[in-house]
Amino acid sequence: MTASLLPVLILHTGDPQDTLRDHHGGYAEQLCRAAGLRCGQASVVAVYQGEIPLSPAAYRAVLITGSPAMVTDHEPWSEASAVWLREAVAAGLPIFGVCYGHQLLAYALGGDVDYNPAGRSLGTRAVERTGADPLTAGLPDRFSAQMMHSQIVTRPPEGSAVLARADHDPHQLLRYAPGVYSCQFHPEFGTDFMREYLLRNAQVLSGKGLDVPALANALESTPLATGLLKKFLDLYASRATA
Repeated sequence: MTASLLPVLILHTGDPQDTLRDHHGGYAEQLCRAAGLRCGQASVVAVYQGEIPLSPAAYRAVLITGSPAMVTDHEPWSEASAVWLREAVAAGLPIFGVCYGHQLLAYALGGDVDYNPAGRSLGTRAVERTGADPLTAGLPDRFSAQMMHSQIVTRPPEGSAVLARADHDPHQLLRYAPGVYSCQFHPEFGTDFMREYLLRNAQVLSGKGLDVPALANALESTPLATGLLKKFLDLYASRATA
């Protein structure tokens, strides 16, 4: 089988609430859609439900979804996924992790993850580029991205490069090796999903001190962040070897 025929692995680590999933698709579906992957081009493996990916040689790239879980809970499926990711990095497989996937990949490679002392980050927020890289080439110094997280990478793995930061988090986009990246923000989320999440969870979020109407009104589309997924696949997935 040639590399171009190998699927992209979607390492599926969790899903949103049932109603949100029904309206907008699960996290794996949203990631596939944002990355421009058609039916048959991706292999979704729900590790949080006990499914196990094949060896890294079976895929041409990996995308890791977000999750309502926490990396610091050290769930058995998450720990097993971290071991697999270390093997995949060693094998030279291109990888892009998102939110939980960002934290899981950093943890797998020796970094630290914990709750953000600055608190929960939610809504459309500004991200600032801090380093040059083929993935971020052509982006403005600041761009908008959707965020929905409580934990962050508090210490990146040794040898990694910080490519973007935010006011509340200095490690928004990391490069660990050529073709191996992760971001704390959600390039796959659209404003419709974010708005419904905010409104459906308004009571709980308000109880945590968040101004839900203000967050909902400030939502904006984030095409530059979303475009990173397709650019990643264009840059690295077509180069993978079977």
